[in-house]
Amino acid sequence: MEFSYVYHKYEPQQVKFFLKEQGISKRLLAKIKFQGGQIFVNDQVENVLYPLKTKDTVRVIIPDEGSHETLLPDETPIDIVFEDEHLLVVNKPAGVPSIPAQYHPNKTMANRVKSYYQKQDYKDQVVHVVTRLDRDTSGLMLFAKHGFSHALLDKQLANKQLGKKYQAIISGDLTKLRSHDTIDLPILRDLTSIIKRQTGDGGKPAKTEYWLKQENETHALVDVCLHTGRTHQIRVHFAAIGFPLVGDELYGGTTSLSLKRQALHCRELTFTHPFTQEKLCFKQNLPSDMKKIM
Repeated sequence: MEFSYVYHKYEPQQVKFFLKEQGISKRLLAKIKFQGGQIFVNDQVENVLYPLKTKDTVRVIIPDEGSHETLLPDETPIDIVFEDEHLLVVNKPAGVPSIPAQYHPNKTMANRVKSYYQKQDYKDQVVHVVTRLDRDTSGLMLFAKHGFSHALLDKQLANKQLGKKYQAIISGDLTKLRSHDTIDLPILRDLTSIIKRQTGDGGKPAKTEYWLKQENETHALVDVCLHTGRTHQIRVHFAAIGFPLVGDELYGGTTSLSLKRQALHCRELTFTHPFTQEKLCFKQNLPSDMKKIM
């Protein structure tokens, strides 16, 4: 993959420092140097110590990533919301893990994306997961299609410039539910379980903001914005204030014949395209199983 930049400063600067400003890390520079990449300045091969002058054009060729040999392909089709040469946004169905783990080494979204890359015969076939969802949470997931894109998107995540919004269906005494509120309760591990979390003193700070969108006699639909990213944060926070997610048996949610998982859906992703700098916003409507409840 190839990227070009123009140097606009008046004082000289070495290539390596200029490329660092463009988001190219030392690790990626090493990959370019030792794995078949190249750096050109005004169409001449140069090394990272070359001093750039005003209006010099720097062209970087990043070697192809090939394939992740240990990740097994799964030919189940994926629901693509957006794709270009750098990004892939998909709609994940409920019941599918994001990435392989001990108890589900395949049949995950990563396995499905691997198969898709193979069928498209992409040169870069390593699967880079940027945003994950719990197995039983549906909605938007973001993948980077090469390592450079992944690194730039991870910076947005770290700087809280990549936003995710959810929709959840909750139950409880709805007369006590506010139309808008922020749940600010620390979250820590529940020592009685290897997966469960709880709120309490000594936990990590966690903040969840919500807006009431719709309600009936027994359930409420809320829009949710996370200001932190703790494990099970939405599920834990709503259970802590007396409104557990419908179908979330782990945290005391009511069961529903039409819903076989927690009623949680990632409905919106917003971020800046790492190369075009375009502001992107993707939305995905509620899936049918959650619509039925409301």
